Amino acid sequence: MGDEGLSAGAAARRLGVAVTTLRTWHQRYGLGPSVHQPGHHRRYTAEDMVRLQVMQRLTAQGVAPAEAAAWACRSPSADAPPASPSPSEPAGGGQTIALGKRADPTARGLARAAMRLDAPAMRHLLESTIADRGVVAAWNHVMLPVLIGIGERYEATERFVEVEHLLSRSITEALSTVPRPSPELVPRVLLAAADEEQHTLPLEALAAALAENGVPSRLLGARVPPRALLDAVDRTGPTVVVLWSQVPATGDVVQLDRLLAVPRPPLLIGAAGPGWPDTSLPPSVTRLTGLTGAVRTLRDACA
Repeated sequence: MGDEGLSAGAAARRLGVAVTTLRTWHQRYGLGPSVHQPGHHRRYTAEDMVRLQVMQRLTAQGVAPAEAAAWACRSPSADAPPASPSPSEPAGGGQTIALGKRADPTARGLARAAMRLDAPAMRHLLESTIADRGVVAAWNHVMLPVLIGIGERYEATERFVEVEHLLSRSITEALSTVPRPSPELVPRVLLAAADEEQHTLPLEALAAALAENGVPSRLLGARVPPRALLDAVDRTGPTVVVLWSQVPATGDVVQLDRLLAVPRPPLLIGAAGPGWPDTSLPPSVTRLTGLTGAVRTLRDACA
């Protein structure tokens, strides 16, 4: 944090709360920004952020806001009362999502909001990040790291499925707010999940990122049977078809062979996701790795 401090919006993103929450804590409990320059909004210093983090942690543990604020208003170096450990939580657990030391501050804020099951705060963070930085940056630096982190938490503890579900729903809702191209433009990109594949968030991110680039698309969603996919290709004649597979169990290359065998095959067939085998894809199928490259490849194919 620089010497100039953080704006209310930046502080809220770092904490994973709504700006209105910071205003409430300021007005009711005096936990406001310290730095004030004439003609400018007040800024949150490093000490202010420590106080806010104490307030956030204690209220999340069920401490009454007024009592939590009294602890937080003490010297920033003073320790707040320790969290009560959960007897069911394995050693090394806790109510956090590990993101690594270099994680984006907004990703940390999203992770905190996710663990609190705070859907409004997640929506605020996601929508503002998409608006400020675009879909690709928001996905790569904020959404994806938190999704990976909560997946790792589940693998370690077999808990927090509810966190993953609400986070996924919030991401879907935020991506749906990205303006779509004019309805007069005919979609030439068809996006679908492989047969029995239930993961669709990466396809939703791809559809939103394409929309930012003026490329409309059709998204069929999860678990698209091969016959239904071939029928959709026959009826719409897309230039590009992207099939997503998250896990090897759904990455059957026969699905791609069938697409190549239609009377009017798409100009580009993309295999996206880690579920596809690296060595046995049909030669004419394009391997799509990463949202940035996928957007560029599909945009060029439709140009």
